[in-house]
Amino acid sequence: MRAMAFAKHGGPEVLELMDLPVPTIEDDEVLIRVKACALNHLDLWVRNGLGTKIAMPHIGGCETTGEVAEVGKKVTGLNVGQRVMISPGQADPSGEWCAWGLDQCAPDYHIQGNQTQGGFAEFAKAKAADVLPISETWSFVEWAAVPLTFVTAWNMLHRRARIKANDNVVVWGASSGVGVAAIQIAKLAGARVFAIAGNEDKLKKAAALGADELLNYATQDVAKEVKSRTAGRGADIVFEHVGAAVWQQATRCLGRNGRLVTCGATTGPKVEIDLRFFFTQQHAILGAYMGSRSDLLQCLKLVERKLLRPVVDSTFPLEKLREAQERMERREMFGKIVITV
Repeated sequence: MRAMAFAKHGGPEVLELMDLPVPTIEDDEVLIRVKACALNHLDLWVRNGLGTKIAMPHIGGCETTGEVAEVGKKVTGLNVGQRVMISPGQADPSGEWCAWGLDQCAPDYHIQGNQTQGGFAEFAKAKAADVLPISETWSFVEWAAVPLTFVTAWNMLHRRARIKANDNVVVWGASSGVGVAAIQIAKLAGARVFAIAGNEDKLKKAAALGADELLNYATQDVAKEVKSRTAGRGADIVFEHVGAAVWQQATRCLGRNGRLVTCGATTGPKVEIDLRFFFTQQHAILGAYMGSRSDLLQCLKLVERKLLRPVVDSTFPLEKLREAQERMERREMFGKIVITV
């Protein structure tokens, strides 16, 4: 099969179009003929060698959609030709953490395309439990723009930050995949959304998604503006995934009893905190990692009903994965970049 893979860590130049064997499935697995697979910053980190140890050559890609090509002997409920997506986060569903609805805390939890082979290829495989049917409401490309980013944003806002109606929610990196998901999820919850981005074109697109307040971090003091536009109150929730470059501004946005929830460190993982500021204002810092299967299913239902919608920035054919990742590294996108196969 054709696959865009790498045999050593490095920049986009290590990606090569390879002819690799079609995955062999076990009795409880499903083989998927890939139609689309969305990009994430995780793909860049794995390629750069910042993740876990992986087998080479490695195929990235953790948001995969396609058609069932083959099913294992013990698989029921899935048929050849059926439209499906692969759940990006995977763990043994019989484990205690999954029973508690905290799949991502399970010791065996992993993300396809990170610790295992992913969807930047003609075929991908997964356990039948991790293969989810999708409708024709959206295209394969549009469905691929949903699972990882929406389940992450849902976990951050609903499970961790406990969003409620009328909360002031500041979304940093509003043009990213997880950012466009956060805007929509926060609006659906009845919150007032402040979208933060670095240029006016991205902010206009954020407004079209429902953002109430638009702030350009390149030209405005974001924290000062948030306080001004909330009559000095500040943010109830700061949605943060950018990392060190915005940390000080992000924390300054918080109002009393505010919650900062973070899921990323794209610009660096090391930050400083003045503890006096945090405990006197009763602030909370919350970490969030992916989300549970039940959270994913909830997101998919809302996307199916068009209460949430995929946002596709651009598409690239499989052999142009280098160019697609370079676009992501330049931070030019609004929403998701998707590879078509």
